[in-house]
Amino acid sequence: MKLATLKDGSRDGALVVVSRDLSTAHYATGIAAKMQQVLDDWNFISPQLQDLYDTLNNGKARHAFPFDPKQCMAPLPRAYQWADGSAYINHVELVRLARNSEVPANYYTEPLMYQGGSDDFLGACDDSVVVSEDFGIDFEAEVAVITGDVKMSSTAEEALEGVRLLMIANDWSLRNLIPDELAKGFGFFQSKPATAFSPVAVTPDEVGDAWSGGKLHLTIQSQWNGRTVGMCDAGQEMTFHFGQLIAHICKTRNVRAGSIVGSGTVSNRAIEKDGKKEWIKGYSCIAEKRAIETILDGKPSTAYMKFGDTIRIEIKGKDGQSVFGVIDQKVASAQ
Repeated sequence: MKLATLKDGSRDGALVVVSRDLSTAHYATGIAAKMQQVLDDWNFISPQLQDLYDTLNNGKARHAFPFDPKQCMAPLPRAYQWADGSAYINHVELVRLARNSEVPANYYTEPLMYQGGSDDFLGACDDSVVVSEDFGIDFEAEVAVITGDVKMSSTAEEALEGVRLLMIANDWSLRNLIPDELAKGFGFFQSKPATAFSPVAVTPDEVGDAWSGGKLHLTIQSQWNGRTVGMCDAGQEMTFHFGQLIAHICKTRNVRAGSIVGSGTVSNRAIEKDGKKEWIKGYSCIAEKRAIETILDGKPSTAYMKFGDTIRIEIKGKDGQSVFGVIDQKVASAQ
């Protein structure tokens, strides 16, 4: 099934069930008012929502209305936890190579992860408001999951059973603030503004066998100012699957229902052609493009985003239809 949260003037919005083709929606009033309620009591509430979803898809929901993604908050407007990984080692390798730095050996055996702000997410069509272009504004196209409860010390296989919903994310970064923050040895903070999520979150069964082994085997598409810059495979080259990412979090603590876990920037390796490397699938963030330019040319040539720039991120299913709806944002000035 597909779920969304509509803006209603409150912090946590109003839960709706959305049709498979994303054309219509129906309020979940009487079953659950908020997304967190569903996650807290998944086994009892989700079957009721599934019944409403089936009715909606069959055209028999009496109070259905047109679905408008512009009215959406993030599916889970604020979360108990937002933990973002770096599950595509190719991305790490490229960034490290561009600055002549080796990848530490344990990066191949343990996922990188940071804990972002979970109190203020953006809807899929909300502007990303930034104080200055000098901060180095960058998009990041990612896959994300929302979990139920996962016990401390769970294995990767056990942790994978805790995945309730899938989404896509735009994990905005302010690249020029990152070096000074990392130099302090305590991780990202000011360099990671509010993250945006897709209009809808979907249960894994909605994508069929594209959800396999804790990975989403579909293409994530990125269009910057209307030009396609990325058509990256989200599954094949994911070094750590979502079960492993969640297990990493719960090594020493419980993970509670309503936690969001991100994949990190989706990244694919180059292919060899006529003795040269070509990144034919493009990129899911500008930093990776700049790293590639530095490797090839000795310096980056692609600038970061400016006020007024747009980014569009989408995943289509094997039937060619949009799975999560579209993240369609503009960079806006805070001034």
